Amino acid sequence: MKIEREQTICEWAGVALDKPECGSKTGIVLGTIGKRPINGLRHKPEKGTCGWYIWCGEEIGKEDDFFSPLHVEHIVEYLSKVQAYLMLPPGDRFLIDVSEYKGVWYGEKLLNT
Repeated sequence: MKIEREQTICEWAGVALDKPECGSKTGIVLGTIGKRPINGLRHKPEKGTCGWYIWCGEEIGKEDDFFSPLHVEHIVEYLSKVQAYLMLPPGDRFLIDVSEYKGVWYGEKLLNT
């Protein structure tokens, strides 16, 4: 499905806009930047986080320290492509591939963890 320029990711995905709170933190794996695809998933925001966890590459690490905290406002400095996806609501996931394939889907399990 092609996204029109004036259409937001939320409109394209048919979901309500849920902008992360200013100053909240996301979990990101800076050491994977440059790998493909770019993955993101959003849990419920809590304890100063916006719920987003973002990594690049095929596999998500199992280590306790796999993700590092980063203020959501700084994501554009590292992965500008994901900024438009950060308004997806909790429970949503995204994948951006090298061929510019974009996918968004809902995973109810994200809200229960």
